[in-house]
Amino acid sequence: MRITTTVSVLVLGAGGIGHALLGELDGIGRVDPFKDMKNRPAPGRGMNVLLVGTDGRDKITPAEKKKYHLGGAPCHCTDTVMLVHVSADRSRVSVVSLPRDSYAVVPARTDPATRKRFSAHPVRLNAAYAQGGPQLTVQTVENMTGVQINHYLEVDFTSFMKTVDVLGGVDICTARPLKDSYTGLDLPVGTSKLNGGQALQYVRSRHLDAASDLGRMQRQQRFMASLISKATSSGVLLNPVKFRDVASTVFSAVRADKGFGPDEMLSLGQAMRGFTPASSEFTSVPLGQMNYQVKGIGSTVKWDPAKAGKLFRAIREDVPIAEHRLSATQAAKVDVPPNQIRVQVANGTSTTGLAARADKGLRATGFLSAVAPDVLGRPVATNTARTVIEYDPRWNRSVRSLAAALPHAELRSVAGLGSTLKVTLGRDFKKVTPVRADEPDPGKFAAVTGDQVVCK
Repeated sequence: MRITTTVSVLVLGAGGIGHALLGELDGIGRVDPFKDMKNRPAPGRGMNVLLVGTDGRDKITPAEKKKYHLGGAPCHCTDTVMLVHVSADRSRVSVVSLPRDSYAVVPARTDPATRKRFSAHPVRLNAAYAQGGPQLTVQTVENMTGVQINHYLEVDFTSFMKTVDVLGGVDICTARPLKDSYTGLDLPVGTSKLNGGQALQYVRSRHLDAASDLGRMQRQQRFMASLISKATSSGVLLNPVKFRDVASTVFSAVRADKGFGPDEMLSLGQAMRGFTPASSEFTSVPLGQMNYQVKGIGSTVKWDPAKAGKLFRAIREDVPIAEHRLSATQAAKVDVPPNQIRVQVANGTSTTGLAARADKGLRATGFLSAVAPDVLGRPVATNTARTVIEYDPRWNRSVRSLAAALPHAELRSVAGLGSTLKVTLGRDFKKVTPVRADEPDPGKFAAVTGDQVVCK
C-alpha cells in the first residue's frame, strides 16, 4: 500500500502540481523509529523503506466490520511487514515480504516510559511491534537483514480500504476460485474488480490453502503490483482534484518517520517519471524451516541463511532481484508451482522412448518428474489411446497444474495414492505444454516483476 506514497502519490511531482498541494496535505502522523539507535548496518545504495501494516480498525464502521469480517480484537501487532528498496537511479522498486511468523530475536532495550531493562529474546517478527513499537521493529529487521532502513511507513485497515475506493477499485486475476470463511473472501476464477473492503479481504486471507501466511504474502504482492498498474496507467493522480482525494485519504491514517516529508516525496516523484509495473519486482524471504518450534512461542518459520543472505546482499548492493523481461505469456498459468509436484511417468503405447520424452518435457517446465522405475521406461501397454493422470484426491490442486501441462489427459481419482501423481501416456500425447506458477514459490529466492502478475 505504501507504494501509493512512494510511487503513486509521487507522480504528483512529475505532473507539476507541486509543493503547495503536497504541503497542504501533509497530515501524516509522525513517529521517530530511529531515535538513539546504535550499531546499525552500514548504509547501502538507494533508499530502503520499512512498510508495516497494522491491524488497527478503530475507524471502521460496525456495518463494515460485519460485512468484511473485521470484528475481532486487534492484536496491536504488525499484520504485514515489507522491505521496499528504491534503486539509487529511481528506476526500480524491489519489494521483499517478511513473514510475520518469522523467527526473530529482538535486541536488548530499555523501555523509555518505565526505564525497565529487557534482555534480547526470541519472538515471532510481528511481536516486535507489540513489545516496542516502530523502533524495536526497525531494529529487529535491521539485525535480521543487515539492511539499513532509511524510512518507516505504517498503515492501518481504514486507510487501506479508503485508498482503494478512492482509486476506483483494483483488478485482481485468479487461476482458481478463492473462498475464505474467516475473512468472507469469495472470488471466482478470472478477473474481479475489488473495492476497498474486498481488497482487504483478499490481502488478509490466510485460510485458502496450506500455504497460509506464505500464500497471503504472495497475494499482497500481486495486489501491490495491480495497485501500481492502476495508479500509473489511469492518469487519476495527474488530476489535481482526484489527487487531492487520494492523497488526503492516504495521509489521514498513515504514520511515517519525520524525515519522509513532502520535499522527499516530490523529489522521488520527479525522478520516477517513467515508472510502470515492469519497474517493480516482488519476492518473499527464502525459508529454510517451516515449523521451527520455540519454547514459549510455538511454531515459527526460519529463513534460509544462504539464500536470504544473497537476497539482502542484492538489496544492499542495489542490484535487481528479478529477471526483467517483457512478460511470461508463453507459459500457461497454474495454481501450484510445478517444482512442488512429484510425477511418475509410464509409457502406455508401443512408441519407444515416449516416457523419456515426456519426462524431459515435464522436468523442463519445472515438475519433479521421473520415469516409473518398475518399467524402466518400457511400455506398460500397447493400446492406450488417451493419456491418464492418476491422483490422490487430497492433491486435487496439484493435479490441475499437471493437467495444464498435459491438457488432453483424463483425470482419475485414486484414494490413498499419495503425493506422487502417476501419468500413463497414451497415443494422444504429443508434447508437454509449458506452465508457470500463478504465485511464486515462497521457499525460493525467486522474484517476479509487477507486469508478470497483473491482469493482462
